[in-house]
Amino acid sequence: MAFIVLGHRVLKTLRAAVYRDLLLAMRRPADVLTALAFFVIVVSLFPLGVGPERDLLRTIGPGIIWVAALLASMLSLPLLFAADHADGTLEQMLLSAVPLGAIVLAKVVAHWLLSGFPLVLVSPILGLQYDLAPDALGILALTLLLGTPVLSFIGTIGAALTLGLRSAGVLLSLLVLPLYVPVLILGSGAVEVASAGLGTQAYFLVICALLIVSATFAPWAAASALRISSE
Repeated sequence: MAFIVLGHRVLKTLRAAVYRDLLLAMRRPADVLTALAFFVIVVSLFPLGVGPERDLLRTIGPGIIWVAALLASMLSLPLLFAADHADGTLEQMLLSAVPLGAIVLAKVVAHWLLSGFPLVLVSPILGLQYDLAPDALGILALTLLLGTPVLSFIGTIGAALTLGLRSAGVLLSLLVLPLYVPVLILGSGAVEVASAGLGTQAYFLVICALLIVSATFAPWAAASALRISSE
């Protein structure tokens, strides 16, 4: 009975945490639109720079879209815990009866809904600039749907480790960019393989494995980092 009550309390807190972060973001729409605008601009500039050669655009398109999504998702990472740290909310989270890792999980979900999910929605439209086939566009959107949450989970650890530090944005980039490489290779590789008419099941299985592992361990690692940063 006590376990059921605790579980209900945790779920209620998670819903409240996600709703709070989404509401705060809606009051600052520039933070959300900046990442989306950056993604659209970067992806759109490359076809103008390399020319209208279709074969070249099909070759470089998946990698460019994935790199742009990776960089766009990083723009909001320094703000993930900054406001909570500044107004004292983080201290209340540390003292809460709900495990801090569960609260961090809710914040990651809110972060992905604001910074990752919009990229997934617009990626097929931007992929048309690179003359990608309809099947490749679908694979692109699906890889981003599975891969961008991994970026958010990994980035959360970096955001927690660099909380309150000077030049946190630069240090955060140095910490998380090397860890993003496997997701980048798998995501863009799946689209390239699909464009060649080959199977992509292996790529998706590995991306799903990375998502499960990161969702299991990253919130608790970030929670430990937050306790260290708050001392």
